[in-house]
Amino acid sequence: MSTNGETAHGTEDPLRPVTREEKSWGWFAIFNIWANDIQSLFGYSLVASLFISYGVSGWTAFAALISAGLMVMVLVNLSGAAGERYGIPYPVLARASMGTAGARLPAVLRATVAVFWYGVQVYFASTALALLIRSVSGVAEGAEMLGLDSIDWLSFVIVWAFHIFIFWRGMDWVETFLNIAGPFVYAVMIGLVIVLWNKSEGQLLSQAQTIFANPDGTWSSEFRGFIAIVGTMVAYFAAVMINFSDFSRYARDKNAMIRGNLAGLPFNMILFSALALLTTAGAAVVYGEKIINPTEIVGRTDSVILGVIAAITFFAATVGINLVANFVPAVNGIANLAPHRISFRKAGMITSLFALLIGGLWTSFISQFGISGFVNTLGATLAPLYGIMIVDYYILRKQVLKRDDLYDLKGGTYHFGNGWNDNALLAFAIAGAFSVATVWVPFLGQLTGYAWIIGAILGGVIYYVRCNKSHPL
Repeated sequence: MSTNGETAHGTEDPLRPVTREEKSWGWFAIFNIWANDIQSLFGYSLVASLFISYGVSGWTAFAALISAGLMVMVLVNLSGAAGERYGIPYPVLARASMGTAGARLPAVLRATVAVFWYGVQVYFASTALALLIRSVSGVAEGAEMLGLDSIDWLSFVIVWAFHIFIFWRGMDWVETFLNIAGPFVYAVMIGLVIVLWNKSEGQLLSQAQTIFANPDGTWSSEFRGFIAIVGTMVAYFAAVMINFSDFSRYARDKNAMIRGNLAGLPFNMILFSALALLTTAGAAVVYGEKIINPTEIVGRTDSVILGVIAAITFFAATVGINLVANFVPAVNGIANLAPHRISFRKAGMITSLFALLIGGLWTSFISQFGISGFVNTLGATLAPLYGIMIVDYYILRKQVLKRDDLYDLKGGTYHFGNGWNDNALLAFAIAGAFSVATVWVPFLGQLTGYAWIIGAILGGVIYYVRCNKSHPL
């Protein structure tokens, strides 16, 4: 079976609606999207730090994580419904609210953010492979070029090529990798907890209970910490929320999507958070400090076998999140620039070439240049686009789209005369200005993850008011 509109050579339009036969993803595949999205080194460090850095008890942190999971679940069920129902990816869905030409704006913004982080994550995945090579061979670090030695460059090129190997075979292979990587990472995390349990001589649980305790906490401090954690985790998942239709269109049916999101978000958050907590507690007992970086924990064990297993795990986890959060939206966004000329594979190769440049220069140049502020600014503009999309689909269009018109780029319902929906553009401009300000204005930066939610609400409300005045629909 081929997906994403591919023939054996991957030459067809990657944005066309998927067929009934291609809608084959069950709840487990959707579950693994979220498993892979959080099972990164950053995701582990983030969750582990929540139990230490926010000044709340473990129970409050757990409640906040579950609440965030439930909130994100509702938001992705909303954003993914149209994709599941009509078999369309996000760039096509965006045409309903932004216009057939205007949809290129959100698609390019999302793709730009995705391409950048795709290249960065290729580099980080290569560090896991470099760790594996050094653990097995014992080769020491050598002369560097652009901040990387020969082992680093070899690892980077191999990981870069591995991504190409996966996507060249289509979304079926992406799904298969995610379904393997998700459970595998959990199995290794459980194994690491067992190792630390043995090393701690049974004191792991008692140490975990001290992390749960917060004798100095008050109702006010616990509530503020709860709000901050929920906001942080919503912001963590924000990018995937807007383009979730890129994945939901492959869901077997709406029930599979909903069940997969239920298992993949609240349940995943509970399981992953519990393992992160126990690992952090075990490290505190064995090594005398609360370590939130799993690579440092593995390094302290002085075990070659564990080092090899951990390197493979970190590699799988990083590639998994890269495929979910970065590769798919990047490919679909690039393809949307010229839908009938850029195939799935061609868009994938364009993404990969950018990744080769970004990842290769990450250590020596890009990470020092402060370009993340630019990328975060583009990411912030996605918030009002989410609100506009939801208001358009649920309130104004009552969940009814004319699918053929979505693909009519020269006329039809969603062309709006010149290809741009002026109401959506105005709402995006105003709400987008607020969202960008949260990145650069220190006072607004205190809103943390809630800046995204406020930006989405603001965009949706302005769009609704404008549409009611002009009745463009």
